[in-house]
Amino acid sequence: MASQTVLIINCGSATVKYQLLELPSEKVIVKGVFDGIGQQQASHCYCWQDKLGQSHDEKIMMTMLSYLECFKVIANVFSKHELAKPDAIGHRVVHGGELFNQPILIDDSVLAQIDQLSFLAPLHNPANVEGIKECLNLFPDIPQVAVFDTAFHQTLAEHVYRYPVPEKWYSEYHIRKYGFHGSSHHYVAQQAADYLHTPLSQLNLITLHLGNGDSMSAIKHGQCIDTSMGFTPLEGLMMGSRSGDIDPAISLHLQQQYAMTTEQVSDDLNHHSGLLAIAGSYDMRKVLIQREQGDRNSQLALDMYCYRIKKYIGSYIAVLGHVDALIFTGGVGENAAKIRWQACDHLNGLGIEIDAIRNEQIADDMVEISCTDSRVKVMVVRTNEELQIAREVNSFLKC
Repeated sequence: MASQTVLIINCGSATVKYQLLELPSEKVIVKGVFDGIGQQQASHCYCWQDKLGQSHDEKIMMTMLSYLECFKVIANVFSKHELAKPDAIGHRVVHGGELFNQPILIDDSVLAQIDQLSFLAPLHNPANVEGIKECLNLFPDIPQVAVFDTAFHQTLAEHVYRYPVPEKWYSEYHIRKYGFHGSSHHYVAQQAADYLHTPLSQLNLITLHLGNGDSMSAIKHGQCIDTSMGFTPLEGLMMGSRSGDIDPAISLHLQQQYAMTTEQVSDDLNHHSGLLAIAGSYDMRKVLIQREQGDRNSQLALDMYCYRIKKYIGSYIAVLGHVDALIFTGGVGENAAKIRWQACDHLNGLGIEIDAIRNEQIADDMVEISCTDSRVKVMVVRTNEELQIAREVNSFLKC
């Protein structure tokens, strides 16, 4: 099989991440990140492999970096290291709404539709659109494909994605559950299926993407049937700085009784809640250290955090009927053994039992941490959203 190279682009509001992969070997040739786009001080950090397979790192400080300049720098990286142009470019797009449930070749019409969906993701889709435009201008002869973060969750049944609100809210305002972190949930589910030597279409899985933003998915026979994030990434689990599930009347109460603006309420719920609100930090590593030092608020924060995970695990077992494996991923899920332990503690009645020693010794990208007699396999799988996007781009272009 002839090798192909795919350049993955992930544009954020102030960052651009990129990665060049060779398929089918899945070798990473070069990867980098631009940080501080549009700000006075910006940086470009990247890593590449030479022809002998040795890795090299470089960091360059910049000023007032634009998206256009980012892609010019990427082109210069290719030239400097004598890399051929990629065979295809894959763009991570956060929100596909109900329009996109699979990858799609980008043209002017698709780009306009992605732009029109910006009202659903005002912090993300505009940046995605800007990056795609610049990339199309610089590489007009290379096929470019959009892969949507919401697409994996488009298999939700109507009774799951609809909210019990007036019909107009759904039909005219597009209020429904969309879900996020789709590429991550899809990737770790497939990795677990490979590990278990069972087709994904025959497995029931619960995936937990725990990082600064947290989400869970219930996956039945390879299709997502429920996910914790909803219309926005604010719904669901307690997160680093997001509240997760709360009584929706709280927002109304704060605006009516204390004259808080919608902007203030939104800012508090998205940026000043979660671990940050209770423990004083959104960094799980710091919160865990503070708990070890006897900080009561950090203990409370972690109890709240793990309790909510446990509730979602129980509810997803109920809707799945039975579960073959429970999968932890993301920065917290992959690295915080104490969180995995507390979230699964006393779930042996549901067939979930973690081995304490295995849980502490995570040395590979995929590790089983459950006891040998646990009915449900418990695994830690290192996520790789860029690789998942590259796989989807490659599969799409072969069709």
